[in-house]
Amino acid sequence: MQIVNMDEKIKKIKKMGLVLRPNSYNLYPYYEKIKKKLDENKIELIIENKSAILLNLEGIDFDEMCKKSDVIICVGGDGTLISVSRRSYKYNKPILAINAGKLGFLTDINYNEIENFLDKLFKNEYRIDNRMVLDVKFNSKESVKNAIAFNDAVFSRKMTGCMIKIDAFIDEDLFNSYYGDGLIISTPTGSTAYNLSSGGPVVFPLTEALILTPLCSHSLTQRPLILPVDFKVKIKSEDDVLISLDGQENYTLQDYDSIELSIAPRGVKLIHRLDRNYFSVLKEKLNWGA
Repeated sequence: MQIVNMDEKIKKIKKMGLVLRPNSYNLYPYYEKIKKKLDENKIELIIENKSAILLNLEGIDFDEMCKKSDVIICVGGDGTLISVSRRSYKYNKPILAINAGKLGFLTDINYNEIENFLDKLFKNEYRIDNRMVLDVKFNSKESVKNAIAFNDAVFSRKMTGCMIKIDAFIDEDLFNSYYGDGLIISTPTGSTAYNLSSGGPVVFPLTEALILTPLCSHSLTQRPLILPVDFKVKIKSEDDVLISLDGQENYTLQDYDSIELSIAPRGVKLIHRLDRNYFSVLKEKLNWGA
């Protein structure tokens, strides 16, 4: 999978979808700026139902919006972008994220930059980053359920006051048993999320790798592990283990025989400024060099 292609452009933008951060009634000024600029360029704006309610406008179902749109605009924080990326993954539409949150690791276009960046977008002055995502298979005797994780899949204890044991396999061979609070399996994009706060490494987001970081391990010899994406990791446990995908979808491991994680067939397309520098973002957000 080619993760960087400066020549990749959207052939023709006729319709753009809009998703706002849920339960946010203060985003109308963002909508006004977007709508004004799209009207100037004779581009139709399609609003997702729940977002339309926040604006007192008419909207359509999220999946219908994805089907009809050439680009999806999401307004909110990183959590909004992660949710939209996962929900729209099967439609393979480029996503433009506008920051209306606090941290803004992923959503790099701010309110006062909306009009200027949209002008550049319509002049093909942008780049598309293909961010690797996890393909998560929930295996049981009856069926296989598939899901996508943009940031991470976290395996953690359901009850406080007790440890859990998680067995991890690579290509069907047991390579480690994690005793403690759990295990994070992260994408490079997710390396600056829960993984980072748990002592895991920061990995350049356009790398292709699986990052395994133990949570409060009972053994001092357990350390984060970075694997090439050719491997498939299978997780099993006899304990009560909660599985959380991006902190937004929750499952119970006991309901399945095993969970298998690997790189998804394609990434998520994020639209960025040509001059966006990841290391400048790290310096600003993590206060490096201060």
